[in-house]
Amino acid sequence: MGIHFDLKRSVDQFMFNLKAANGETVLTSERYKTKQGAEGGIASVKTNAPLEARYRRHDGRAGPYFTLVAANGEPIGTSEAYSSNTARDNGIEWVKTNAPSAPTVDNT
Repeated sequence: MGIHFDLKRSVDQFMFNLKAANGETVLTSERYKTKQGAEGGIASVKTNAPLEARYRRHDGRAGPYFTLVAANGEPIGTSEAYSSNTARDNGIEWVKTNAPSAPTVDNT
């Protein structure tokens, strides 16, 4: 399957992952109480992904990672840990390019 948002349900909550064509998760959302909330989160990722100012770069114990935030500064999604700052920055560029047009696969 190609690049897509994987919308899923976990017990009584909803979340999504932005997946690369190889199936790897690039961005993971927070948990939402409603499916509509998660769908709104996907729309927010699509809107904010192209904007450099929406990315926060972090150094974590497992490696560098990033968060994508909305205009109000609230996190929309968090990346996996990367092996280097360069790999993290490449991940950001990938999200900027691919998230706005990625379809949603509804697995709820």
